[in-house]
Amino acid sequence: MRADPHQRKDIILEMVVRHYIRTTIPVSSAFIAEEYEKDISSATIRNIFGELEDDGYLTHPHTSAGRVPTERGYRYYVDFLMQEIELLDEERRRIRKEYERGVEEFEALAERTTQVIAETTRCMSLVMIDGRPHHYICRGMNYLAEAVGAQSLQKMVAILKILEEKDRVLAVLRRDLDRRIKIYIGQETDCVAFEDCAMAVSRFESRRGLTGRIAVLGPVRMDYSRVVSTLEYVATLMHDTL
Repeated sequence: MRADPHQRKDIILEMVVRHYIRTTIPVSSAFIAEEYEKDISSATIRNIFGELEDDGYLTHPHTSAGRVPTERGYRYYVDFLMQEIELLDEERRRIRKEYERGVEEFEALAERTTQVIAETTRCMSLVMIDGRPHHYICRGMNYLAEAVGAQSLQKMVAILKILEEKDRVLAVLRRDLDRRIKIYIGQETDCVAFEDCAMAVSRFESRRGLTGRIAVLGPVRMDYSRVVSTLEYVATLMHDTL
């Protein structure tokens, strides 16, 4: 059964987003034609690329004929196309092991949590504990620097300044969540310094009543599927451990 035009556009947009997240290389029509499960010509794909670009989901760098996702393209992918991945057994065991070591203080567990999330997602991670104003813990800034700093040192400096101010970051973390994980892409963070970043935020609640937020801050092209799966798994472990 042939995919209808709308479904085909969704499939191709998803392929572009996933490939660009993985490689950071603009995606060509020839690549899509080779990877697409059904027989489809490069000319047809170029037409679909044009439609997706007209709709604001894709754009293309001046130096390349390939396409890259826009913020709107990432938003559509996250809302309608993304499928959560299943963390590998090895990854789940590694994360769970950190929580089986036992800790005397929640602060130590929060430190451990940020490190685990950062290493698994290859992004910066943050933990905010309710009831402790002007305070959050973050780890993995090196991952963010590699992704964003490579584009512009000036942008990375602006991000570092905001992270030092803390109140601006806490304002994003404390927003009302209308779903288990909220993802802010680019300008949706309402923070100029984060306009080339995306932030995924989840709440946690322990059996003892401790609450807070765990979050990931990374480039707009971060691996959303892995980020969402990691936050969900870690939130469950924090509930069961504390």
